Amino acid sequence: MKNPNDAEIKRIVDEVVSRLTNPAPMKAVDQLQAMEPTTAAPAGSKTIAIGADHGGFSLKETLKTYLTEKGYQVTDCGTHSTDSVDYPDFAYMVAAKVARGQAWRGIVIDGAGIGSCMAANKVKGVRAAMCYDHATAHNSREHNNANVLTLGAGLIGANLAKQIVTTFLETEFAGGRHARRVEKIMDIEK
Repeated sequence: MKNPNDAEIKRIVDEVVSRLTNPAPMKAVDQLQAMEPTTAAPAGSKTIAIGADHGGFSLKETLKTYLTEKGYQVTDCGTHSTDSVDYPDFAYMVAAKVARGQAWRGIVIDGAGIGSCMAANKVKGVRAAMCYDHATAHNSREHNNANVLTLGAGLIGANLAKQIVTTFLETEFAGGRHARRVEKIMDIEK
């Protein structure tokens, strides 16, 4: 994570002061939205937003290194330790970055990958896919144009995770008859 500039520090301080002086409770999603910057990733950027809960923390750290070595820009949305946290918070942060154009693709890791997939798919514009092998990663991109990958750290090892991530990031959407079907999926949000 880059060091915040003066404007970001001021925004953070203003947010903290506002929360301290306004006792009205915010829902967790509202808090996350308020903390998120809204700048988009540079055009053509291959920025990957990655996040995990405590169960996926170790695999997230491994994949961050792997992605950086492969030349991707990585935005770490947390968590930053193995302390217990709630996976929907991190799935939301990753999915929101993808939906806002702040990341090209997203990866979320929890124990099984299922809950994070459900949470990410609640964000408009996100097509999250829980993948557990090469075939599911390939199909999710080629047929479904998935833009967020979820993984279950308790179900797959680091080597398989790297293979799945590589397939997910390198497989192009086939378009054609699949484009019509993806459009129907996206129409459900309307």
